[in-house]
Amino acid sequence: MSGASGLSDPALLERLVAFDTTSRLSNLPLADFVADYLDRPGIGVEKLWSQDGTKANLVIRAGPDGPGGEGLTLSGHMDVVPADEPEWHSAPFTLTRSGESFVGRGAADMKGFLALAINRLARCTPSRLRRPLALLLTYDEETGTLGARRFVESRPASPGLPRDVIIGEPTSLRVVRLHKGMIRLQLAFHGRAAHSGYPHLGRNAIEPAALAIGALAKLRIDMEAERPTHGAHFPEVPYAALNVGLVSGGSAVNVIPDRCAVQVGIRLLPEMKADDMTERVRATVAEALPGEPFELTSLGESPAMMLDEGAALYRELCGLVGQHGAQSVAFATDAGWLQTAGFRCAIFGPGSIEVAHRPNEFLPIAEFVRAGQLLDDIVRRRCFAE
Repeated sequence: MSGASGLSDPALLERLVAFDTTSRLSNLPLADFVADYLDRPGIGVEKLWSQDGTKANLVIRAGPDGPGGEGLTLSGHMDVVPADEPEWHSAPFTLTRSGESFVGRGAADMKGFLALAINRLARCTPSRLRRPLALLLTYDEETGTLGARRFVESRPASPGLPRDVIIGEPTSLRVVRLHKGMIRLQLAFHGRAAHSGYPHLGRNAIEPAALAIGALAKLRIDMEAERPTHGAHFPEVPYAALNVGLVSGGSAVNVIPDRCAVQVGIRLLPEMKADDMTERVRATVAEALPGEPFELTSLGESPAMMLDEGAALYRELCGLVGQHGAQSVAFATDAGWLQTAGFRCAIFGPGSIEVAHRPNEFLPIAEFVRAGQLLDDIVRRRCFAE
């Protein structure tokens, strides 16, 4: 066994932050470190590779097979967003203490939880587990929950895991049972290039794209007036939110543009169907541009998530923190894909989403310590108790 498994939670967090796992890079150095850290009898470690082999999910398991998926899975993503902002006060991939917080890229989102989850498994005695304790660590959550989707789609070849899952996104230790999903769509328009001095020889692809953007703006306004099922759980934005986020086309002002692409993101509420919303976008554009050819393609999907209010894991976590009433978040997580495979996911972790994806990302130390104590409690109840 690697001697690294004796690291304290803060020391392990320091090691994890030091790995630059920005999504544009491979996560394999971190995955290899974690696999070595937990390499000992009674703990099984498996890599589930991305299609191109440059990244991997980690599935780590200890304890007996539990009937009906009993036990507990702790899950989080290994990737982080870029740390290129000039406003950083310290090296982003060096964990730094500032007052009563740890500062570093990924400290809150979500290597703080990873350090706690990994050490809960590292410190247990596998032979004493009465029900399994597992880790599911994913790649490329930040770029569209790609690792979780890969895990679900390759699941017939993957080991069985406990069905109750805590995903440690930063929730300031609130227990979240609902979150929105997101679909990413692209509209493509094709024209014919020509010299702008001879416009009759060309066909401008940006002009129909502009009309489509106007139609989508009207659709956005219409959707903002709707109150779909479960909207009340998202009081700030109780509707599916549409955003025209990226427009690209043309090459120079003296060239008639022969192509234009418009990328759209839509935040869906639980139980909304991605296919239904995609068709609504298609119909909106087709109505605004009768006879105009266009292509509509899906660039990715992160499903919404909703855990039943009566779920045992949800009740247990709420009891531990004294929470009353449902909590929701507007961002997507790996839970959306895991739910489609029958996992029961609660979102619960230290740190605030408000500091994630920003320079000088930080994690309150007291919250980090408290999260470790709460995880000790739920792991003891779930995996060791008679």
